[in-house]
Amino acid sequence: MFGRWIAKYKCTSTIGVCLLVAMIAGLVWSLSENGSGRRFERTNVAVALQPPSWVTQLDNEQFSLFGTDQLGRDLFARCIVGGAISISVGVAAAFIAVLLGTLWGTIAGFCGGKTDAAMMRVVDVLYGLPAIMLVVLITVAVSGLVENWTITSPPLRELINVIALLMAIGAVSWLTVSRVIRGQVLSLRSRPSIDAAKTIGVGRIRLFTHHILPSILGTIIVYATLTVPTAILSEAFLSFLGIGIREPLPSWGNLAADGLSQLNTVHSRWWLLLCPCLMIATTLVVINYAGQQLRYKVDPKYA
Repeated sequence: MFGRWIAKYKCTSTIGVCLLVAMIAGLVWSLSENGSGRRFERTNVAVALQPPSWVTQLDNEQFSLFGTDQLGRDLFARCIVGGAISISVGVAAAFIAVLLGTLWGTIAGFCGGKTDAAMMRVVDVLYGLPAIMLVVLITVAVSGLVENWTITSPPLRELINVIALLMAIGAVSWLTVSRVIRGQVLSLRSRPSIDAAKTIGVGRIRLFTHHILPSILGTIIVYATLTVPTAILSEAFLSFLGIGIREPLPSWGNLAADGLSQLNTVHSRWWLLLCPCLMIATTLVVINYAGQQLRYKVDPKYA
């Protein structure tokens, strides 16, 4: 049985490494420059709105796995770059959410008493507010400030908007993490080992870093992996509405929005909507599965 588990672990690791190498290679290919612009930005109106090559092959038509958009850009390359942007924003927002939630929950559980009650009431109030509306308000406010600052550099404007988006998503996604971490800390505080450490004079900082943090680290890692899909989906939804990542930067959300506008009863360019949505769904399923498997290995009640 042990040998079978080792073989399964090695197989999973090999598949994961192969997928990681393939994603990096695909990103390098999509960002490649040949003098006429990066691959995901190159336009060719002659092959605009070309369906995927595995559906139909026309004469004198270049091969395109996912087809082309209305400007003749390779949709496969744009989906890869858009995925890199969406996943990066999602991971960064999840990191902010986990960091805020861990700090808030740890302080509340460690201090206890009135401090704990006051901090948890803040969490309850924020829970009653619509999270997506808060994200929209923050991103719109930052966009307005950027306009008032009269920033003329397009890359700088895009960078500010992306940072504002990931910080807004992270700022409203930490509530569940804080409650879970607080519960873990309250449970650990009641253990005899913690009481013994306090009795011999262990300071609060050392008590947290050497006794509490190692015990809640597994929970933090698990909830980090489960927060990433939520952050990615939030970014895709906001970009779909035109509030998140905007052109010329691609993301799965704005690619899906462009594809939706191409659906009509006369000429239905279905691949423009199907491909980015399929990549979103696949990524969310894979990350959720990885998070669940990590929970089974880290959480003691699943052991």
